[in-house]
Amino acid sequence: MNNEITERLASSNLKLGIVAGGQLGKMLIQEASKWDIETYILDKDENCPAGKIASHYIQGSHLEFEDVYQFGKQVDLLTFEIESINVDALRKLKSEGIKILPDPEILALIQDKGLQKDFYTENDIPTAPFTKYEDENAIIDAIENGTLKYPFVQKLRKGGYDGRGVSVIKSKDDLAELLKGKSIIEEKVEIEKEISVIVARNSTGEIKSFPVVEMIFDPKANLVDRLVCPSSVSEEQAIKATEIADKIIESLQMVGLLAIEFFVDSNGAVIVNEMAPRTHNSGHHTIESIVTSQFEQHLRSVLNLPLGSTRLKLPAVMLNILGEPGHEGPTRYVGLEECMAIEGVKIHLYGKKVTRPYRKMGHVTILSSSLEGALAKADQVKNRLSVIT
Repeated sequence: MNNEITERLASSNLKLGIVAGGQLGKMLIQEASKWDIETYILDKDENCPAGKIASHYIQGSHLEFEDVYQFGKQVDLLTFEIESINVDALRKLKSEGIKILPDPEILALIQDKGLQKDFYTENDIPTAPFTKYEDENAIIDAIENGTLKYPFVQKLRKGGYDGRGVSVIKSKDDLAELLKGKSIIEEKVEIEKEISVIVARNSTGEIKSFPVVEMIFDPKANLVDRLVCPSSVSEEQAIKATEIADKIIESLQMVGLLAIEFFVDSNGAVIVNEMAPRTHNSGHHTIESIVTSQFEQHLRSVLNLPLGSTRLKLPAVMLNILGEPGHEGPTRYVGLEECMAIEGVKIHLYGKKVTRPYRKMGHVTILSSSLEGALAKADQVKNRLSVIT
């Protein structure tokens, strides 16, 4: 099958399907267009960012069996930009010979945080201690009988993303914040830093990891505010995180791109938080700052091509452009011209016509010969660029 896919690419006759048409799909299409790949997007929103530049836009839901199944029948190779997809449809497509990468069974594992945590335990991957609970009532029972103590972190097993589906319970006063549904409870880790490693693997087993990045979160939005590369972790911690990333993708025998988020705790230990089998917000800087972007690397891996260099060209800071609080409606960007006048500032607008508080509307990568210079410029951009109505 790989030979057939490669031959289709060589003949400019490859049909690539991407489930969901957000900004990740858009940036993946931008890379695919360089290789004359015919792209198909499935999304229920006809105004989705990727739909405007795809060769073919198909309206439909990534959660509906029939929509995903019929979409997959139109392409040679199917991939995705989100985790919440109807896996049963992907399984049926795979059984009928459609190539799907990453594999549907890997997606099914990662969709369920309980199965994710089991995988870490079974493969000796360091992660926060956890317990599974059927619902919020079982959590309350565990508190009352003394088997669960404050503080703890509740994570819904399915459906969470971008900080949603997570609740930090510090005391009895926070019990009203318990989420409903099957959950895992983790011991609350004293976090010193949050870092990420993106790793790729192709069908021949070649593995390459990108440099470790450090993520700084907006406490109100619970989203990444900025990303820094290279990170400030020690060389030993960076090596540890990269080794873990390589071990995970090899243990999964996964083909594609895998983003792994880590905590560095107060003792300096590196532990896995969670992972995503796709291109990721923590890799946007790679478009300008790394020899091979995460989007090109994903294509290289699923097409079983040689993986590209992950060498850092210049230090970089990436800022998420989020919708301003109190603004919901037609999108208006403020400060674009001022920011574009700063050397090394690269602005990416996702094309979302409606802004909402903390919605991801774009990102900015700031390059400089030194990390200190990039950070200083990032502060200037942060103070000048905003999204309002």
